Amino acid sequence: MIIQKIFNNNAIIASDPGKREFVVMGRGIAFKKSAGEPVDKSLIEKIFVLQQKEASEKFKLLLEDVPPEYISVCYDIIEYGKNNLEVTLSDYIYVTLTDHLNNAMKMYEDGIFNTNPLSWEIRRFYPKEYRVGVKALEFIESMLGKKLPEDEAANIALHLVNAELNGSSSKFHNVAVQAEKIQDILNIIKYTYNIELDEQSISYERFITHLKFFFQRLLQAQKRWLEDDFLLQQVKSKYRRAYNCMLKIEKYLDTELTDEEKLYLTIHIQRITSDTTE
Repeated sequence: MIIQKIFNNNAIIASDPGKREFVVMGRGIAFKKSAGEPVDKSLIEKIFVLQQKEASEKFKLLLEDVPPEYISVCYDIIEYGKNNLEVTLSDYIYVTLTDHLNNAMKMYEDGIFNTNPLSWEIRRFYPKEYRVGVKALEFIESMLGKKLPEDEAANIALHLVNAELNGSSSKFHNVAVQAEKIQDILNIIKYTYNIELDEQSISYERFITHLKFFFQRLLQAQKRWLEDDFLLQQVKSKYRRAYNCMLKIEKYLDTELTDEEKLYLTIHIQRITSDTTE
């Protein structure tokens, strides 16, 4: 690999014989080096391969201003997240998480603590991502010597979930918005039935999972229609209260649901309310 640009002693842009560009980091990798010289491979610690051009360009801009140790710890957090979540993350996570950590550290130095009002919802609805966020705080404390507040675990989890959603512009894309909407849907059910839901039940867990995938389908504009609405009509007749509750949710979401979504939402509502009322 050949050095194309030097940001500091520890970060460079390099290219391979195929003219592909990489962000390369390593202690002293650019010390007394110039553009056009070969990269000392023995000093390489991390290589960022960003396929999305826009994300790559924005990440390069961050390298101008963000301390390399922040970039390094974000790399480790993202790699840990990929391995434990077993999902594909958008390249933008390198931009958004690095920028977030840089700002969080500035606020920390100024004695300002960035609270997350949705911390409880994130922990509850996205437990895997939240656990990665908790581990990220350990990385940050170990590598940077700063103990950030617990709410930062939720903030980091938000970035991870958003990176799983592949940058959609849908009104349902932002995970914080999704968490609020899930909570609002649960409240609609509680108030309609005047009950508290059993959050330990299997039906409740399945419903939360269904809602998360439900929002994924909405933001990806996936429309699946029933070939025959006979089953929906049967469910509507048998579970009228649950069906009417589903209509309230549809009105709240301000979006037209397919018959299939109406069917499954109604069935889930019936199940979680039966767990409590029976």
